[in-house]
Amino acid sequence: MDLEEIWRSHYPSWAHRNIDIPDVSIYHALEDSVKKFGELTAIDFMGTKITYAELKDMVDSTAYTLFERGIKKGDKIGIMLPNTPQYIIYFFAILKLGGVIVQVNPLYTTRELEFEIKDSGATSLVIMDEFINKALPLYPTILEKIFVVRVQDYLPPVISTIYSLYTIRHRTKIPSAENIYIDKRPEKLKNISKEVDINVENDPAIFQYTGGTTGMPKAAVLTHKNLISNVYQIIDWLPPEFKKNISYLSSIPFFHVYGMMTAMLTPLIQGSKIILIPDPRNTKMIISILEKKKPVAFPGIPSMYHSIINYKNVQKHDLKNVKICISGASSLPAELQKQFERITGSILVEGYGLSECSPVANVTPLVSKDRDKWRKIGSIGLPVPNTNEKIVSIEDGTTEMPIGEPGELLIKGSQVMKGYWNREDENKKALDDGWLHTGDIARIDQDGYVFIVDRKKDLIIAGGYNIYPREVEEVIYENPMVSECAVVGVSDEHRGETVKAFIVKKDSSLTEEEIIKFCKERLAVYKVPKIVEFRNELPLTLVGKVDKKLLRKSDSKGKT
Repeated sequence: MDLEEIWRSHYPSWAHRNIDIPDVSIYHALEDSVKKFGELTAIDFMGTKITYAELKDMVDSTAYTLFERGIKKGDKIGIMLPNTPQYIIYFFAILKLGGVIVQVNPLYTTRELEFEIKDSGATSLVIMDEFINKALPLYPTILEKIFVVRVQDYLPPVISTIYSLYTIRHRTKIPSAENIYIDKRPEKLKNISKEVDINVENDPAIFQYTGGTTGMPKAAVLTHKNLISNVYQIIDWLPPEFKKNISYLSSIPFFHVYGMMTAMLTPLIQGSKIILIPDPRNTKMIISILEKKKPVAFPGIPSMYHSIINYKNVQKHDLKNVKICISGASSLPAELQKQFERITGSILVEGYGLSECSPVANVTPLVSKDRDKWRKIGSIGLPVPNTNEKIVSIEDGTTEMPIGEPGELLIKGSQVMKGYWNREDENKKALDDGWLHTGDIARIDQDGYVFIVDRKKDLIIAGGYNIYPREVEEVIYENPMVSECAVVGVSDEHRGETVKAFIVKKDSSLTEEEIIKFCKERLAVYKVPKIVEFRNELPLTLVGKVDKKLLRKSDSKGKT
């Protein structure tokens, strides 16, 4: 039986291996949602509710304003916003005009912002007023236009007044300049032009910069077809009762492609309500929203779920309404999965994707009954519809590996990017006849389930042995005295590299010797950490992943 037959036989009953993807632009897809769900709530932001019909009016009005100010098809515009209504409005407005969105992390420094603006060729930026000082050094030499938005314009009156009083005391000065615009909430609809002609197969929608852990960041070019494909792949994967008219807790940042896709674009095309939380680190607010507004879906990352289960007296909060949670961006520890499900009663499964895949490629079936039959701990699940995968040799990059054998994971599907922006050499390495080289080491079992063994670049080679950090981390997480951990390779004069574990304790009495003994009982001797360092917390990247690059730098010498 080949892989295609295996996947077909193990798909949940409602999902399809192949689905039709409509040839529509992202703005057109929003229009379709408005026709079907116009009077339903699309956005709930701190108590301010916006219907689908109202959202379209705001998008159209903003698009016209941008058009008046010179934005045209092909222009690249940075969006440097947290999860607020303005992010969504500008997202669709820019795409209506045929512009290209450059995703920018609001926490970036001026230096980081400058790199992405120069690299992408963006000449305009949408930014929150409190971040304006980061952009001003780039105006007008690099940035020609800056569109400044204010969070209070979409807050309920009482909260807006309180916020305004705060900003008066901590005001950021916005200079008066010809091409710096302070945009307020549209009060009435302006004259609206039609959407520009969009070639959905080839016209870029967004530039999504990768994390840059190996070299400088590079922008994955994602087209309208790439993003629309991934929306429909995700919707088809959802059980029938969750396909439309549900509510999402949208706290994972939209500037991250995983948040943009699973917590914004998919819900809005699906006709669901998104409850916006601007700060994903505000666990108190997240728990409050889960309890009071009772969202059904909560896409997130492991650090979010970890913060919830470790929140003080979390058992006293009613979190039972959330039903489906898909974890992405980094590996989901099995023990964390079990604890979160026990506290919430939800289904928490692991998915997998990359910026280059818009991003979702794999998800474990979201099945509540007979869970052990449908999911495998440590697996990222099955490829979503219209997605093919294979495992090839790490050595030559072409020889296909047999079932169960590890190698590099390759992906092919309509959600795979056109390529990297202005990186022809990188494109030759990453794309081969439509197949994307992920750089991840994986294996596929006899049921077609994919297991990520580790990142190719994170592989530790010690004394000739290949050691996968994720395997060691899973063992360490089994220790009930451990709260968090990360395993990296550090240089070693004798072995070339050796294994080091960084650990946050749950119990202060835990010792290095106990961790090493615990691992020796569960791992081959060459995989056991030779160094253990306890920390109060682990450093995170700007998207919430453990920053292993920084951990490696913190101990470049290692220890024998």
